Amino acid sequence: MNKNTYKAHLALLSANVIYGMNHIIAKDIMPEKLGATAFIFIRILGASILFWIIKNFIKEKIDKEDYFRLVVCGVLGIAINQLLYFHGLSRTSPIDASIIYTSVPVLVLIFSYFLLKEKITRTKILGIFIGGTGALLLILYGNKNQGTSTLLGNGLIFSNAIFYAFYLVYAKPLMKKYHPITVISWVFLIGFVFMIPVGISDVISTNFSAFTLNTYLVIAFVLFGTTFLTYLFNIYALSKVPPSVNGSYIYLQPVISFAMVTIYALVFGNKEYAQDISFVKILSSVLVIAGVYLISLKSKELKTT
Repeated sequence: MNKNTYKAHLALLSANVIYGMNHIIAKDIMPEKLGATAFIFIRILGASILFWIIKNFIKEKIDKEDYFRLVVCGVLGIAINQLLYFHGLSRTSPIDASIIYTSVPVLVLIFSYFLLKEKITRTKILGIFIGGTGALLLILYGNKNQGTSTLLGNGLIFSNAIFYAFYLVYAKPLMKKYHPITVISWVFLIGFVFMIPVGISDVISTNFSAFTLNTYLVIAFVLFGTTFLTYLFNIYALSKVPPSVNGSYIYLQPVISFAMVTIYALVFGNKEYAQDISFVKILSSVLVIAGVYLISLKSKELKTT
């Protein structure tokens, strides 16, 4: 594993730690303080500004034949993808969201097979099975609270997983041709343009006077962490490793989410959500990490993309 590959794996690990935290943190202010659509509008606007500030230092033009792919990535991978996720998260539990998101690696592998002709090896299938088993076992074992879950919310999260998996695969050719910052800047700008007619009325009707310090801190975390840093990390990783490796790291999110639920419960006194360390949870975490390793190892050896 060369230096660039190590950096890609570190970027993926960092991104998915932040994503795992986001399942809990973003849920804290939705929909009471901020509606999902308004949240997405603010999120994409803020991230677009940050990416284009960096983009000003990178002088690179996009070929005309690539604009269609950028538009698809911006609309499906940024705007619609995030709308589905936040509307789903506001209607379901963070635990359910992390369960459903473990379907992304499987979806990425399927899209990679059809769009990029990436070979589906037995090692990849085994890695997906082991990691998925660990993630589902971990979540299902401790998930005793179902009161905040809805079929609609879970359906929206799964739809989001489909679009996100497609985005990871469809954006790969752009990563090989252009600088990652160039791609992500254009993708977010296009996503924001799409969001203007969709979300401006929700932003205007938001009661900003009711925001507390905690509300602003959550928004800041989602803007700088869950949006700016994670998309930057993911887009960098896509330029170095196959999409299936990127997707496999999502199996780590349930582990992070469970840790966050426990910490959140202990700090704020919600004892019913706290979970004791057990053999099953330790075993689940080991399975998750093993699954990610197997998928990453075989993809690296084959150098499929």
